[in-house]
Amino acid sequence: MTAVRLQHGAVLAHWRFCLPAAMETIDHLARMINNARHIAVLSGAGMSTESGIPDFRSANGLFTQNRSFAEVVSIDYFLDCPDGFWDAFRDIFKLKMAGQYEPNAGHRFLAWLEQQGKRISVLTQNIDGLHHKAGSTEVLEMHGSLMGASCLSCGTQHDLAWVQQHAVPLCRKCQQVIKPDVVLYGEAVPLIERAFDLAVNADLVLVMGSSLEVGPVNMIPVEAARYNVPCALINLSDTRLDRFFEVIIRAPIGETCQALQQQLGETGVAGS
Repeated sequence: MTAVRLQHGAVLAHWRFCLPAAMETIDHLARMINNARHIAVLSGAGMSTESGIPDFRSANGLFTQNRSFAEVVSIDYFLDCPDGFWDAFRDIFKLKMAGQYEPNAGHRFLAWLEQQGKRISVLTQNIDGLHHKAGSTEVLEMHGSLMGASCLSCGTQHDLAWVQQHAVPLCRKCQQVIKPDVVLYGEAVPLIERAFDLAVNADLVLVMGSSLEVGPVNMIPVEAARYNVPCALINLSDTRLDRFFEVIIRAPIGETCQALQQQLGETGVAGS
């Protein structure tokens, strides 16, 4: 395993001169990407922090700030107290800002790789819609999306604008309280089997911005490694599953992806 930890805010343009070990790791990951026709990317909350969206599990994340997070954002609480659920959900996920965040260099890098001819299967834990907004076309939103809500009674779907207009949004058809299109605590992850299938059949699994604490999604790189799929990790903090990765880069995703794109652009990207 090749691993390197960089100071937050390192200037990647200077890596080749002042951090040769770091540059070697970037080179290694660039080669892995170039050699892969199909890359399965598992993205977590850390993928979107550079777009201004809070991380859930960092030192200042939502789990730290609100210890009842898992209880509040649950299917049981939604069913028992829909008014209280929507009040908390609206505050926790800053629904007024939903749809206004912009993709960062990490999101754009994945879209760029796809434009170069790579097949990029994005398996995201995020609900912010930024991979779609960046231009990625194969995106599995395993935990759902903030961009809409559905009625559990009649199935009518509602867009984000409808949700934002009402403190407690009701179905326009049957007037029941609607549920956000996110996977709440206590619900199954409907796309998880598809995500595992994509990962074990990929040429490379790249994990970006995930602490790998939430199951069953955290087992995706473990299962891929069991099938001898090489795995790489870009994340600021350690994870308890680091041993499954051939390459680990402890650095901001945006800067790392800019360095990777520069390296791949210089050498040329092998397409699909």
